[in-house]
Order: sequence, then C-alpha cells, then structure tokens
Amino acid sequence: MDEDREWAIQQIAKLAGTTSRTLRHYDDIGLLAPTRIGRNGYRHYDETALVRLQRILLLRDLGLGLPQIAEVLTRGEGEAHALETHLAWLRQEQNRLARQIASVQTTIDALRGGERLMAENMFDGFDHTRYRDEVEQRWGKKAYADSDRWWRSMSADEKATWQQRVSDLGRDWIAAAESGIAPASAEAQALAERHVQWLTGIPGTPAAAGAGGDVKAYVIGLGEMYVADPRFGANYATSAGGTAGAEFVRDALRIYADANL
Repeated sequence: MDEDREWAIQQIAKLAGTTSRTLRHYDDIGLLAPTRIGRNGYRHYDETALVRLQRILLLRDLGLGLPQIAEVLTRGEGEAHALETHLAWLRQEQNRLARQIASVQTTIDALRGGERLMAENMFDGFDHTRYRDEVEQRWGKKAYADSDRWWRSMSADEKATWQQRVSDLGRDWIAAAESGIAPASAEAQALAERHVQWLTGIPGTPAAAGAGGDVKAYVIGLGEMYVADPRFGANYATSAGGTAGAEFVRDALRIYADANL
C-alpha cells in the first residue's frame, strides 16, 4: 500500500469542509469506506476514495438524500464520465448565476442613475427558482467577469433576440424528436450544430470560444445530463412524455461531437 498517497480522516474532513463524524457515518451506511484502518484505529483514504467523496458532496449539495446518492453511485458509470455530467450542470449554474449578477447590477445602475427600470431586464437568471436547494458554488472571478461583461454589453433587443434563439432551439428539438427522424439524420445534426454554436456563444463555459476547454466532453456530458436530470430534460419533453425527447437530443449531440469536436 502506498501510504504516501493516503490521507487520514482528519485531513480529509478539513480539506472537504466536513467532519470526521460525517465520514464515519458514510462508512457505517456503506457510502464511503476508508481505504484502510491503521493499527491505531484511524481511517485512511486513497485517491479513489477522494474522488468518490467529491461525488458524494456534489450530489448532496444538489439536494439528494443519502439513499439517493447511494443509488447514483451504484450505477456503474466511470468516475470521470459521471463527473463530466456534474460539471456540465455546474457550468449551466455558473451561467445562470452570472445572468443574475448582471440583472441585479443593471437594476442598481438604473436606480443610482435615475433611469427607468425595465421589467424585462430585471428577472433574467431568476427563472430557475425551483433549484433553490441546489448547490451554490463560488465561481472564478474571470468567469463571472466574462459573463457579466457579455450580458451587460447587450441591448434589450439583443437580449430578447438571444432568449428567443434559445426558445426556438428547444422548440425545434422537440419537433424533430416527435417527427421520428434519426439522431444521425441531416436534420438532427443541423440542430446539434446549432446547439453547439449556441453553447460556444456563452462566456464562462468550457465550450465558449477561446476558453480552451474540452468542448467535446462538455457537449456529451450536457446531453447525458438532459436525460439523467428530469428538470433539464423537461425542456425537451415531447407530447408522449418520458425522456424520449431528451434521449434524442443526447444521441444527436453525441453523434455530432464524435464527428466534429
């Protein structure tokens, strides 16, 4: 055993912002077992255990209970792939929070400058109130600055045009899924291209132009998230219900990413 790549329970508790008692509880319920227990009874954790703990904390902050977290962790998907899905959701949240910041700052500027408040500009980014119990992370200053500068630089008409673009894309995805065409068809791949172009126009995501992120992994992870998370999958729900619409989007995005990214 390479003990140089292990951490004692007290170290992990401090680094993760939790407690040794919580980590012992995770062991008791079979959620996170220590890599080994020393002769002195101290628990030790290796890199694999740390990755699992990171996923547990992410899922807990997303509002899942421990039984639900255990179910997610037993699905058998690779750790890196699972974390890509988490990251895709977090990037979405990053953009939403940046939009909230820009919206509030616009209101402050209008109030201080004696300008008229524009109702259509005051609530951008507040359209996901059903996610209040979910994670609120501190995002990098550059990501915030890029998104804030991008949104605030747009006129009211430009913002409305951008929002209409998002709405049209969702509508066209649903129509395509309901038409019965294949995800690999020319029509579906044209939608996938539009989807990726939309993503590359949002500062603060790994898909943003010039961000240097893994665009392929981000697009594929985002597609998986649409299916795994019913809240996002609802944006692509067909009249038949279920996850068929989201699965169609996911498959089309994966085919496009494999061929073009």
